[in-house]
Amino acid sequence: MNGSDTTGTTRRRSDGTRDAILTAARERFAADGYERATIRAIAKDARIDPSMVMRYYGNKEGLFAAAVSVDLKLPDVGALRRQEVGEVLVKHFLTLWEANEVLTALLRVGATSEAGAARMQAIFRDQLLPVARQVCPDPEQIPTRAALCATQLLGLALTRYVLRLPPVVALAREEIVAWLAPTIQRYLTRPSP
Repeated sequence: MNGSDTTGTTRRRSDGTRDAILTAARERFAADGYERATIRAIAKDARIDPSMVMRYYGNKEGLFAAAVSVDLKLPDVGALRRQEVGEVLVKHFLTLWEANEVLTALLRVGATSEAGAARMQAIFRDQLLPVARQVCPDPEQIPTRAALCATQLLGLALTRYVLRLPPVVALAREEIVAWLAPTIQRYLTRPSP
């Protein structure tokens, strides 16, 4: 066996260990919240020694940041017709929430801990503000308008995917888009009240 075979095997094993840690961490943070989740419990769930968690991620903060690293992959709204922005964003977020348990875990943790809230704020600040910047008519209102969009998108996610309120869960995707898209559109592009 040559050195490259050993390196490749070691890398695959290392990647598998990291994946197991991150999966366990997401589940544990979602179930227990940031404050109560422990490195020891996460390691047990991943079936590894706690020292391996520390080796890869340094501490609980580092692990949390890696476990809830989220790229919202927001569409380039500059390429859209201005009146399509609200609908495209709502559809995009519905797809994200339905396909990404990391976002749901982050929302749960964000509602119960400062670390989770700070992480969620950073994601929305770093990724939603640039979208708002492309379409808002008044540059001074960009942070407010992006925050108002976040209230709607996070509120939908909380009620549909975390709290699972029956009337919200029962809504078809098209109904959600029909209700929510005009509000997001108004927040981003209409003149201020």
